[in-house]
Parts: sequence; C-alpha cells; structure tokens
Amino acid sequence: MINLPVFPIVIPALAAIIMMFLPKNVRLQRSLALGSIFVTLIVSLFLVHTVSNEGILTLNLGNWPAPFSITLVSDMLSALLVTTSTLLTFFIVWFAVHYFSAAYEENYLYVAMLFLLVGVNGAFTTGDIFNLFVFFEVFLVSSYVLIVLGGKGVQLRESIKYLLVNVIASALFVMAVAYLYGAVGTLSLADLAQKIPLVDNPNVISVIGVMFIIVFGLKGALVPLHYWLPGSYVVAPTPILALFGALLTKVGVYSILRTYTLLFDVNGTFLQTFLIVLAVLTIVTGMVGAIAYNDVKLIIIYNIMIAVGVILYGIAINTQTSLEGALYYLIHDMMIKAVLFMLVGMMIGITRAGQLRDMGGLITRFPLFGWAFFIAALSLAGIPPLSGFFGKLLIIQGGVGEGDLFGPILVLISSLFVLFSVIKIFLNGFWGEERKPYDGPLIPYTNRLLVPVCLLLIVAVAYGFGAELMHPYITQAIEPLVQPELYIDAVLKE
Repeated sequence: MINLPVFPIVIPALAAIIMMFLPKNVRLQRSLALGSIFVTLIVSLFLVHTVSNEGILTLNLGNWPAPFSITLVSDMLSALLVTTSTLLTFFIVWFAVHYFSAAYEENYLYVAMLFLLVGVNGAFTTGDIFNLFVFFEVFLVSSYVLIVLGGKGVQLRESIKYLLVNVIASALFVMAVAYLYGAVGTLSLADLAQKIPLVDNPNVISVIGVMFIIVFGLKGALVPLHYWLPGSYVVAPTPILALFGALLTKVGVYSILRTYTLLFDVNGTFLQTFLIVLAVLTIVTGMVGAIAYNDVKLIIIYNIMIAVGVILYGIAINTQTSLEGALYYLIHDMMIKAVLFMLVGMMIGITRAGQLRDMGGLITRFPLFGWAFFIAALSLAGIPPLSGFFGKLLIIQGGVGEGDLFGPILVLISSLFVLFSVIKIFLNGFWGEERKPYDGPLIPYTNRLLVPVCLLLIVAVAYGFGAELMHPYITQAIEPLVQPELYIDAVLKE
C-alpha cells in the first residue's frame, strides 16, 4: 500500500521499455500498450479510493527522510489528475490502434505515448520541484518524437519551433529552480512552503514566482506565451493532437495551481494581479481565435486557450469555491478536449478537408458521429447539466464572492464564444448537404473509431450528471491547497 503512488509511473514505464525491443511486432505492442494502461487505470482508481479513506499518501524513495529524499505525494488532487490522464490516454491509444497504419505504428509510436503518460503522471505525483522539471522533460522528449512521426515537411518545420520554445522554457525552469534553491536552500515543496515565509527579502520570492509563471505559462500556452501552440498542434496527427490538447497544457496549469497555492501567498499581491491579467488576456485571445478560423482543428485549439484562461482565473481568485471550480473544469476539459479532437480528426479523415467550407451533411451518413459531436459541443460550452457547467459556475461564484464582476462576466461571455465556435462546426460540417463525394481514408473505420470516442464521451457526460457525487472528492482535493499545513504535515510527518 505504501508504494501505491509509484505504480502509475512504473507500470507504463516498464511496458514502454519492453516494447522498445519489439518494434516490428505491432499486434503485441498494441496489446501491451492497452493492457498496461488499463492496469494503470485500475491502480489509479484504487489510489483515489485509498487516498479518500486514508488521506495523503507519501513515498520517500531510497528510504531517506523528507525533505532529503525524492518524495512522491498522492493527495486527492494528484490522484484525480493521474486517473483522468490515464483514462483518456487509454481511449486515445484505443483510437490510435484503428487510426494509424501498421507501418506508422512501427516507429515506436506506443513507446512514446506511454513515456508521455509516465512524464505526466510523474509531474502530478512528485513532491519536489526539481523532479517536476525532470518529469516535464520526460513528457517533452516523448512529445518531440510524437510530433515528428510521419516526417512531413510542415511537421518538421513546426517541431523545430516547438522544440526551441520548450528548450528555452526548460532553461528558464532550471534557472528558476537554482534561484529558489539559492534563496531557500531546499527543493521539497512541503519544505519550501515552510521556509519561504522566513525569507528576509520577499521581493526575491516575487521575482522567482514570476519566473515560474513564465515557465508554466509557456507550457500552458498563456498569452503572450502562446504563439507556438496553434502551429505546432495543428500539424500533429489526430490521436497525437488529442493527447497533446488534453494533457500537455494542463500540466502547466496544474503546476501553477500547485505551486501558487502552496508556496506563494498570492492574495492581494502583485502575483495575483499578474495571474488575473494573464487569465483575461488568454481568454480574450482564445475567443478571437475560436471564431476567426474556419479550420476545424484550429477552432478547437483556440478553445484550449479559453479553457486555460478560465481555469487560471479560478486559480488566481484563490478561494475554496474558485479552486473547486478550477479543478472541476480542469478534469472536464481534459476529457472533452480529447473527445473533440478525435471527432474533428474523423471529420478531416472522412472529408479529406480541414476547412468548414468543404464539409457538410455528415450527419446524414453518420448520425451517431454527428450527435456525439453535438453533445460534446454542448458540454464544452458548459450547457447544464453537462460537465462544463459546474466548474464555470463555481469559478463565477468565487469571482463574485471576491467582489470582482469583470472576470465572471468575461467567463460567461467566453461560454457564448465557445458555443458559437463549436456549433459553427456542427452546422457547417454535419448539417446541410454534402459538398462533394466523401472518400476519405477513415470511412471504413468510422464505427470502430467511434467506440472509444463515445465511451469517453459517456464518461465525460456522467462526470457532469454525477457532479454531486464527485463533490466530496473535489473538496478533499482542494483542502491541501487552502490549508497547506495538511500537505506539509503529511510529507514531513510532523
């Protein structure tokens, strides 16, 4: 039981290492990938159950006591996000099995996908900020491999931009970690939370805090650090795009959520104002991009930015209600973005077109496909009682409770823009008449591809209808954020 936090990291890592020796045996790779992720999902659900009953679990690797050891920490926030990441990776890999050709899969596709899951689960579980950097690098190296698979010229061009941005972000991350260690003398999150208030010069901590915002903002595609996102994501094949869109920016958001509630007293400070301004700019830029384009991939990609901005606003307000809303919305967005990216990828694969002007009438031939998209679109916009509603409601309540009206109104307006952008896809892509005979390569596989997509959509819809059942877990996840001493005591065993 005490080793439970390490299993969601070790199981996919071992499976990926085994698969590295079987590059040509595609069937075995598929089975190993799906089997190992399914086992990881079972372990993750057991982890949620255990944390719910026993509280925060910690594991000190090498038997060194905290804060000197590498500590893995599974509180409810970590356990829920690990479970969500593993769940949607399972369905995306299932989708990829039917989407890619065997020749494509032989290029260590599933190895890279599993190592990406290792990095994401590790980032959610680590209890020190240096290993947060290490796990960032694990999933970034995997993403470099995934984005260039296929070898198209446009992929190579955008991957260079993506790689340069992330190398710069990684260098800044190391510098910020070094400054933090120089100022405080520790890298354990729990130990940092105890010692940062004792630092004589709080301005040094504010500067370090801004550096971390820049690093995590680059990962999370916050404005004005978002410029790499649309070009890099739009060239990725559909399953890879679904994995990136659902997971990678969310790790940046999680890092802000964890560090700024635990390490920095943001309320009423420059850092809080800075976060709110970034959130507002990100929402506005995402809204403009979502309605400006007719490319179905770009519309959903800009919706990532709207979601990141809304979640960041909830984090910046930093109350129990707004943080609960941010977490509700974060989990919802991870699942529904994966669903939507897979669905728009199918639209492109059926019509051989990415622009709405070249689509139409898809619901006539593929009714389940059309209605699945319609439900996912309503959920993304936050139409009650679907899963996007409760998170936004709590974030708005949190903002109003703190006397802010601009932010809650902007969040409401952003819902209209989200609804307009995705209904535009539905009306132009699925309704009306077929613009031309569709003969895309995915037509024979439509029903097979819809199975994992619809199952993940059912989970996302159930998350909305079961919001009341989820509330105790969400509340438990937020407790260490609003009462950091719970996290500190659990890690340092005081």
